[in-house]
Amino acid sequence: MSDSSNAVSPFTGPSIPVGSLLSFFDPLFLGIDEFGQPVYLPLAFRNILMGGEPGAGKSSLLNTVVGTATLCDDVNLCLFDGTQVDLGLWEDCADVFVGPDLELAILTLERLQVVMDNRYKFLRSVRQQRIQPRDAFGAILLAIDEIAYYSATAGDEKEQKRFSVLLRDIVARGRKVAVTVAGATQRPSSDIIPPSLRDIFAWRFAGRCTNDVSSDIILGHGWVKKGYSSNTVDPDNQGCGYLIGERGIPMLVKAAYLSNDDIIRVADYAAWVRRTRTADNATTDLRAVA
Repeated sequence: MSDSSNAVSPFTGPSIPVGSLLSFFDPLFLGIDEFGQPVYLPLAFRNILMGGEPGAGKSSLLNTVVGTATLCDDVNLCLFDGTQVDLGLWEDCADVFVGPDLELAILTLERLQVVMDNRYKFLRSVRQQRIQPRDAFGAILLAIDEIAYYSATAGDEKEQKRFSVLLRDIVARGRKVAVTVAGATQRPSSDIIPPSLRDIFAWRFAGRCTNDVSSDIILGHGWVKKGYSSNTVDPDNQGCGYLIGERGIPMLVKAAYLSNDDIIRVADYAAWVRRTRTADNATTDLRAVA
């Protein structure tokens, strides 16, 4: 029998990153319900608003959404983070990363409008009513941590209003062209998010709130009277809250948690895989404003 220990492997050569085979068009794992059963969130063609007091876990949930998206090869990422640290670890995975810069945030939303308009022209040309997973265009995830920074804190009133108007258009029209918005804020009251914008988010997550009024603002008016208030969530139970979807009733869930080390590990792997991808038109359009 010949000795093959010194044989040259036919598979030698540069390493090739292996993707996760996840698709943004599939439901993503959100966490578990009160009975310990897994909860999956069908986020494609929908939007989600997350609210709650500081430390309630809304940014952690947003990181779970963004982290899953980074492992999907059919979605481009547009990340807004006024603090630069809650979503900052995903920056190398993003096509555009916007920090505490309201001017760039507005410019990026205007670019997303152009992308949406072009996609609608495509749909009209091929006689479709919405983007399909098999189409040449991938999904786009716009994730915003602490919407209030851009809509009520930075800049002047005119710029803040412009940001809110643009965001409302993207939430309202983006669904059919696979543009999803995932936003987090402490209390989405009318001075932070206009009701006309807040009310068109299909999914809402209310983490621990300091009072019943704040819970109703997030979930929708009247749920407190029916026994659903995130004010009843234990303050030490971070990541726990009520999730409500279209035409549904609130569900108590415990969101999945990624530690800082988890995020770094996933982000580094996802960035490595994404660097090998050929930039599509959506990526080029988004990076043009960076």
